[in-house]
Order: sequence, then C-alpha cells, then structure tokens
Amino acid sequence: MLKFLTRTRHHGKMDITDILSWLWLTLGTAVIAIPIAWAMLSSLKTEAEVNSFPPSLIPQSTVNTQVEGYDKDLSVWQWTKTDGETKQVALVRRIGIKATVVDMDKPEKTFQVPISEITQLKDVHFQWQNYTDPLERFDFFTYIKNTVFVTVVATILTLLLNSMAAFALSKYKFRGKNAIFMLILSTLMLPLSVIMVPAFIVIVGLNLADNLWGVIFATVATPTGVFMLRQYMLTIPDDLIEAARVDAASEFRIYWRIVLPLCAPALAVLAIFSVIWRWNDFLWPLIVLSSPENYTLQIGLNAFQGQFSVEWHYILAMTVIALLPVTIVFLVLQKYITEGVAGSGVK
Repeated sequence: MLKFLTRTRHHGKMDITDILSWLWLTLGTAVIAIPIAWAMLSSLKTEAEVNSFPPSLIPQSTVNTQVEGYDKDLSVWQWTKTDGETKQVALVRRIGIKATVVDMDKPEKTFQVPISEITQLKDVHFQWQNYTDPLERFDFFTYIKNTVFVTVVATILTLLLNSMAAFALSKYKFRGKNAIFMLILSTLMLPLSVIMVPAFIVIVGLNLADNLWGVIFATVATPTGVFMLRQYMLTIPDDLIEAARVDAASEFRIYWRIVLPLCAPALAVLAIFSVIWRWNDFLWPLIVLSSPENYTLQIGLNAFQGQFSVEWHYILAMTVIALLPVTIVFLVLQKYITEGVAGSGVK
C-alpha cells in the first residue's frame, strides 16, 4: 500500500505533476471526508452541545455536581480571579453579564462575578442515547424495513427492465431503433417536477397511492441505466450471439446465460446507482405515501423537524445509520465501478 501511494510518474523522481496530483487528491478527500466525520462526531453530542457556539469537534458535556442546599445539579465553572487565582465554583444563576456562583466547599457562600471571569468545564462524553432514543420513540425499524424493501425490489426490477431494453437496442435490428433510443435519452432532460404530477395521476389510477409498490413502479425504468448497459453491450461480439443461435439457444437464454454474465461490471455500477437513488429518495415517497406505517427512512427523519425546533442530534444519528447500507454496498461493488463505467463508453 505504501509503495502504491508513494509511486511517481518517473521512477525515483518527483515531478510537478505528482505534487499537483497529491494536492488535488488530498483536497478532494478532505472536502468529502470532513463533513462525514463532522456528522458522525456530532451524532454523539448532546442537544445543547450540537447547538452551542463556537462548535466543538469532540463530543463534550458539561460537568455537573450536587451542592448541598440545592435540589438540582449545578454546572461546574472555572473562576479566574483578577489576581490570576483560579477556583472551581458551581453556577446558580446567570443574569445579563453577571453570574451568581457558589463555593462547592462552602455552599453557604455565594458570589456575584462577571461572566467574562468564568469558563464552563466540560468532559469528553459520547451521547449513545441519540441512537437508542429514536428507535424507542419512533417506529424506525418499520421505516428501515420499508426502505430496504423498496431499495432491493426497485434495484432488481431496474436491472432486469433496463438490461432487457439495452439488449434489444444493442443487438436487434429493427426500424426506429435509433429514434427510440434518442427518445429514451431525451427524457434525461425532463426534470422531476415536470413528470411528477402525471406520474402521481397514473399511480392513483392504478390504486397504488400510499403503497410501497407505487414508490417502486414509478422509478424502475431509468434512461441512465438503459444508456449505460446499451453502450456496454455493444462491446459484446455479435458472433458470440450468432453462435448461440446456431446452437438453438432461445433469445431469453442468450440474454440470461450469455449477455447478463458478460455485463456484470456494468450491472454492478447500475446496482450501486440504483441503491443510492432509492435509499436516499425523499420527494417521491413523500408525495405517494401518507400513512406512517408505510414511511421510508428519509421521510421518517423528517419527523424530528418540528415547527419551532429541530432535534439535530437525533437527525444526525439516524443519518449515520442511513449511510451505513449505502457505504457497505459501495465497498463491496467498488471494484466494478472503473471497469463498468469505462466499458460503457467503448463501442
């Protein structure tokens, strides 16, 4: 690994292009990794710490103590006196720029000190309840189950339907083939807002509103998938398919036993895209689904956003959980990405 990371364009000699490449890759990695790391660390912070300013990188919580004569725990602060002496005190109340503190060793003594002279003490603390409380307060297991169902079924149907269309457009000769292909590509220029209302009317007409199948059926046919698979299938020799036909293989058998295995890299890339699209889809499920028991994970996350407050610590924790399946799928299939994308552009 170290040898791979330190290799240069010229053996044993550092070139300006190597330096620029390292700087560019380091910048790109930082731009992608820092927000993810920040979200993961913030998901372990308390609600007060998430909303505090200036923000802290490491999850922390205030140090509290029980003081005799007070019913509730008081937060511990560091009091730096004008002569430089420091002392730990407990905060009783704060009014304006003045704070009332109490000596923890002598609780009968209270002092009025300027806010500028005291600093709140904090300890490293990981708020694991951010991950458990939403599972108890909300039916998140149902949201996850619905999202997994939609993602898996939609991905399987996407691979099947798009590969069939690509097979026909790449290996069959018929009148209007190019026109059909251009028509499919032209749908890439249509934004979701244009087809949203007609698609919803069709879903309602099929009696699939507030149904997970209504979320699935409207998204299985993707012009991106048809284009990618068609371009990859054009690299498969026609002689191979003709030989299979001479051996009396049916068209479906040729498609299933020959074409699909040869298109595994492109199918893996499309599967990654499909999983990401379906798992992160928010707008279309929000339009189709209305019952909480049918909500997907992305709609469920919206439950933490109220009219007057947003529970960011819960949202960040559930967002981290939502990232895990997509990350796992990407890590498992990443070796096919370069081969599949590169092969899709070769005719």
